[in-house]
Amino acid sequence: MRHNHSGEIAVSAAAITVPQASPGAGYQALKGEIDAAVARVLASGWYVLGAECRGFEAEFAAWMGLSRAVGVANGTDALALALRALDVGPGCAVATVSHTAVATVAAIQMVGATPVLIDIDPAHYTMDPAELAAVLDAPPPGLPPIRAVIPVHLYGQPVDLDPIRAACARHGVPVVEDCSQAHGATLGGRKVGGMTQVSCFSLYPTKNLGALGDGGVIATADDALATRLAALRQYGWHRHYISDEAGVNTRLDEMQAAILRVKLAHLDAANARRQAIAAAYDAALTGELRPPARRAGATHVFHQYVLRSPQRAELQAKLRAEGIATGIHYPMPVHTQPAYAGRIALGPAACRATEAACAEVFSLPMFPELTDAQVAQVAAALRRLG
Repeated sequence: MRHNHSGEIAVSAAAITVPQASPGAGYQALKGEIDAAVARVLASGWYVLGAECRGFEAEFAAWMGLSRAVGVANGTDALALALRALDVGPGCAVATVSHTAVATVAAIQMVGATPVLIDIDPAHYTMDPAELAAVLDAPPPGLPPIRAVIPVHLYGQPVDLDPIRAACARHGVPVVEDCSQAHGATLGGRKVGGMTQVSCFSLYPTKNLGALGDGGVIATADDALATRLAALRQYGWHRHYISDEAGVNTRLDEMQAAILRVKLAHLDAANARRQAIAAAYDAALTGELRPPARRAGATHVFHQYVLRSPQRAELQAKLRAEGIATGIHYPMPVHTQPAYAGRIALGPAACRATEAACAEVFSLPMFPELTDAQVAQVAAALRRLG
């Protein structure tokens, strides 16, 4: 690493020896079990909405401690179907956050609803319950009535859900949990996704529970809601080939369901490994960098291990020079992206904490298959940064 004539940092090429994420490593770790599951599906002759999907749905619901789960094609569709099943659509607004994967906002627009974006608690990067309450009490002018709220459990960190549920209950507004980065996180000893009427999970390959392709699942204790969701995911069919209401085609295929059944059985151990890696990183941070905050009474499952610094680019360059990849989740708040800038309602704080976070956050390598040697390499580099 050197400084060029303009004073900017130039980083000499260095082979990445510690990737930020590695879905392939997840496959290799469970190769025998996954290959056997794939072979079972291929031999079955049934590839869509069969025994594997039913098995995954039952096993995921049991792991959640809920009665029902409905597999769908991806996490975005999971959110959109949950909103549709709650009769949220055109003429409705939905409150969520700008510091999230854009999928959360895309799902709201998919059903024809209007997003309104709430700022974050800067310590935990999740929805600010006080601003949500203020928006529910006095929505921005010109906004349709708010008919749902989607709090996002981000980076593996649970949202401060109790005050959000209380504010929503005062206004009769349902809460749809976006748990796409928090499979297995807990709040008050209960898994996130099990404390509201309905919750949605992406099963994208890099998630804590990831398929080897796209996938999503919706969880609920409401059997009637689950039955409607199962119909909506396949053209609104309650009877074969008969659409009782307009639905879509968003099915979790048998191959991914079979792979997910294998990976679900290992999820608790994988989350424990993420927490052990996080603890090693925590111990290495001795300078101005501080470990990610953990919410009191919550269990963080570290989908990402996120640091924050005004010197982000310089720190990322130093880590890359040592063969360590990092990421930025997320570089632009949704409301500043070209598709949405100037076209989307914000809460009274105008997402200022969100914008400040997006300018400084970066993610260290985090996946369960990191070797002890790779974790030690990152920890040693962190000590040198301090």
